[in-house]
Amino acid sequence: MDVEVGEQPEQSPTSTPGKRAGSRRAERPQRTFRPRLLGLAIAVTAAVVAWGYLVYAAIDFGTQARGGESAAWFFLALASFGAVACLFVGLMLIARLTRALGLTRDPDAPPPPTGGRRAAR
Repeated sequence: MDVEVGEQPEQSPTSTPGKRAGSRRAERPQRTFRPRLLGLAIAVTAAVVAWGYLVYAAIDFGTQARGGESAAWFFLALASFGAVACLFVGLMLIARLTRALGLTRDPDAPPPPTGGRRAAR
């Protein structure tokens, strides 16, 4: 194999020169089915659907209350409170889902170390 001036010799991708040469990327973890994530996703969906229904019901009860039905005021308040509660629960479940997926981390956890192995010495 002749190498001309200015050309690099061909090397196989598995053998890189150097004392500490190795793979720069870790192998991706195998994806597995996690029923907890499915349960959280279903719970978030149910909370958001319930919130939408309660908002719709609150609008309807508000229309009836403005029309003169005094009992509708109670149901308006009840539907409004329920909608607020469903939205709160939905947002809390979304926070748990993002933490379980690894998109966010626990606020009480220590921050990740800065630098690499060399900085730790």
